[in-house]
Amino acid sequence: MKTGTVRLFQTLDHPCGYYEDRSARNLVIDPLDPRLANVYGTSLSWGFRRASGHVYKPACRGCQACTPCRIPVNLFQPDRSQRRCLRRNRDLDEHWRVAEPNAEALALYERYLAWRHPGGGMDEPGDDDFRRFLIAPWGGTEFLELRLAGELVAVAVTDRTPHGLSAVYTFYSPEHAARSLGVLCILKQVERALALSLPYLYLGYWIEDHPKMDYKIRYRPIQLLRGGHWYLFDPTEDPSADGMQG
Repeated sequence: MKTGTVRLFQTLDHPCGYYEDRSARNLVIDPLDPRLANVYGTSLSWGFRRASGHVYKPACRGCQACTPCRIPVNLFQPDRSQRRCLRRNRDLDEHWRVAEPNAEALALYERYLAWRHPGGGMDEPGDDDFRRFLIAPWGGTEFLELRLAGELVAVAVTDRTPHGLSAVYTFYSPEHAARSLGVLCILKQVERALALSLPYLYLGYWIEDHPKMDYKIRYRPIQLLRGGHWYLFDPTEDPSADGMQG
């Protein structure tokens, strides 16, 4: 391996997790590279994302629906609905800690998966599954915990890098779904990035008009990665025609 380079592997085609009639494949940075912890932060700006100990980005045949997106936190302004979410949840206590599974977090994770993915093969995770899927093996993962009168009601799994925070996964109490805890966690992650003087919160991939992935575009202003450059999203224009930012 040459100094300053990393090896990329291309996966075989596999069923797309977002469209039943499509196949997907990914580019994956060598998971055995000892420099992966250092490369990870920079790779976020290249459009990569982490799942378990793998840093990947989509490289699908004939499909470019997955668009990397990030919030420039110094510019972000919550909209009226997001401000209502903050006010509605002022009774919650917030705590950040180094990511480490415990019985309380695992129980909440299990309830969330059973509610959101019943019978999908994800609804009976063990402690090893929890750690392997959510926590980076090289460190840097934090948990945002939200509590109501001492009860753990939400956890936002967040990777901290010198280049910004990455929102990895959020799970919360089904009984409190009306509180919009997923929205709240993103807003709290923005606040965390600001407090740490980090420029971006990476949200992974936006898929236009997809019922599970389109919500990310509601956080404005937001940047999209197109053609190797980050652009501020303009809902009235094609992003590639907008001025380059960051």
